[in-house]
Amino acid sequence: MNEILEPGMIVRHPDAPEWGDGQVQSRIGDRITVNFTEAGKQVLDGRRVALAIVRFDDR
Repeated sequence: MNEILEPGMIVRHPDAPEWGDGQVQSRIGDRITVNFTEAGKQVLDGRRVALAIVRFDDR
């Protein structure tokens, strides 16, 4: 699932809904950097979490 993530996509962390929506900043291999509205910039291991896509664009 995380393989389709691209910068600009809006996602949610399924185990941390309090983080709010996040915008994907980068994906390098299994490392995904996301800027969440309530948790700031987080670097996630894509092997451990499947982010839920909210929107495919940054509108």
